[in-house]
Parts: sequence; C-alpha cells; structure tokens
Amino acid sequence: MKTVSIHSKSIVNLLRTKKIATKEEISVALGTSSRATMFLKLKELEYLSSYSHSGKYYSLKSIVNFNSQGIWSYLDVYFSKYGTLLNTIPNIVNESHRGLTVYELEQLLNVKVANQLFSLVKNKILSRKKYSGVFVYYSQDSSIGKQQELNRKDSLAKYSEINEPVMLKNELKASLVLFFSLLDEQQRRIYAGFESLKHGYGGDRLIAKIFGINEKTVARGRKELLEQKVLFKSVRKDGGGRKIIQKKRAYRNNRKNNEI
Repeated sequence: MKTVSIHSKSIVNLLRTKKIATKEEISVALGTSSRATMFLKLKELEYLSSYSHSGKYYSLKSIVNFNSQGIWSYLDVYFSKYGTLLNTIPNIVNESHRGLTVYELEQLLNVKVANQLFSLVKNKILSRKKYSGVFVYYSQDSSIGKQQELNRKDSLAKYSEINEPVMLKNELKASLVLFFSLLDEQQRRIYAGFESLKHGYGGDRLIAKIFGINEKTVARGRKELLEQKVLFKSVRKDGGGRKIIQKKRAYRNNRKNNEI
C-alpha cells in the first residue's frame, strides 16, 4: 500500500466526505493554490477525473464502485475506470454484444458522444456500418467486429419475425429495409411511430433502441400519426397536372382566330 503524506490526507478526508470535488475545493483543503502540487498529491492517491462536466470533478479509485460497464456516477457526475470519454467509448464498444449506436452509447454514458465517435472512426480505433439510416459502431478488431455485426443482424431478424406476418418473404424484408433507408427525416419518424403503435405498451422505448433514435422522436412520430399532423410534400413537377380551364379556352380562341 502506498504511503500517504500528511498533506494528502486532507484530500482523502475531503473526498471521503463529499465523494467528488472540484480543483478549487481540493486546493482549499490542501491550503495551496499550486496546480502542480495539487496534481502531485492526487497522483499519490490514484485519482479519477470525471468524463462528464469537462473533467471538472475529481474522486479516488478507492472510494468509487463501478458498474458492469466500468461507470460510476454521483450527483449526475460520471466517472469511468478507463479515464477519459475518448478512452471509455472504445472499451464499451469492444465489450458490447452487438455493437452500439449513438443513442445506445448515450444511454449508457449519459453524455453526448458524436464528436468522439467521429474522431475514433477517423483514427481507425472503431469501425461503423449503416443500417436503415442509423450507424452502428463496432470493434476495429475484425474477429470481434464481425461477430458483433452478426449478432446485430440476428437481433434485427428476430424482431422482424415477431412483428411481421409469417408469409413475409426474405426478398420483401430486404425491400422494406431499402425502402426505410430512402425515407426522409419526417417519414422515418412517422414510420418509427407506426411500429411503436403496432407493438403497444413500451413500443416507444423498444423502437428507439432498435433503430438507434431518441425515444422522444418515436413518441413524436406516433403522436403526429394519430393526430394526422403530417406535412405533405408535393412530388409533382412545376407546370404538371391539369391545365386551368381559362387557359384552355384562350388557347382554343387563339387557334380559331388563326384559322380564320
């Protein structure tokens, strides 16, 4: 066990009482404004910095209790046994059964992850594939990633078997997936709402999880569908459709005059 200096004990006492603290609070406990001294003492104690709140809060490994994903929270402040958010995301994805969508990661980590995912894919730390307009993130390790992809496809297939008629053929299923990928934002929202209605109670949460979208988006689509508050967009080209009667009559009159 590491020997803890007298000055470091003031940090231990502070964090055992408060669980988490800011650098300002730790500096007060130490009786110094020196940033270097503060981090030297924290390092002696094997500290953690939060991955939420821009790393503003600190705690000690000896007093936290991580969950199965290696996450610990206190007063809506989140810590990871892997350290930073950029280090945490790949570990969470690598250990996942079927990869993870942005929505699924944000549900686990309780913070926005889009910017970090962009960086991780760009630097080839994670891989991703798109299903029905939603990206799923997999391990960069090909053996793990391929198995995660198979598990993801299998779970989607099982969902389809439960919610689609028995007579539905594989070709039709593939066509539906293609159709969904061609929908715009409103249409996907409405479709998600429709699937939620088919499932009944708990449908919003289930559909949100499957398609990797926010539960509120599914609820909004369901509400719009029930209330028929849908923005209909014209697909006819300008100038198409029946001619106005007045224009037809004017055309006939001009033709008669020319003939005379």
